[in-house]
Amino acid sequence: MGSKTCFWLAFSVLIVALDQATKFAVTHSFTVNKVVEVAPFLNLVLVYNPGAAFSFLSDGDGWQRGLFIAIALGASVWIVYLLRKYPHQRLFALALSLVLAGALGNVIDRIAFGAVIDFLDFHAFGRHWPAFNVADAAITCGALLLVWDALRPRQKPEATTEAQRHRVRP
Repeated sequence: MGSKTCFWLAFSVLIVALDQATKFAVTHSFTVNKVVEVAPFLNLVLVYNPGAAFSFLSDGDGWQRGLFIAIALGASVWIVYLLRKYPHQRLFALALSLVLAGALGNVIDRIAFGAVIDFLDFHAFGRHWPAFNVADAAITCGALLLVWDALRPRQKPEATTEAQRHRVRP
């Protein structure tokens, strides 16, 4: 594995560690559903989400846990493959690293607790965004960067001359 790939994987590990550290702090400092106001637009609240984004399938009987773990692990394997294949494409690799970190951070929760630990509660004008965590933020930022990377114009590689192709390097 190349040094660039290792860099991106290490970056993912760093984000997973940050995610798990914040979740550890919240679970050891808060009780479930107790709201602590941090700012006029932000509360901290400990919530266990057995579903996916926006509590999708959270009312299932538990079958969704295995499904979400399998999807996240499958996506993680695919992402590692892509990171190994394209480690020099910085924006693409950064985006993949963020998505990988988020997926693994939430998988750890699902395995350990049966649900994802969420605690960031942003709100305005009486409306609350669904609670989320560092892993969710990483996935969201990574997905946005993937879209940006896909939509941005590409520079065409410069044509090489016959002489450049056969040049001997010292």
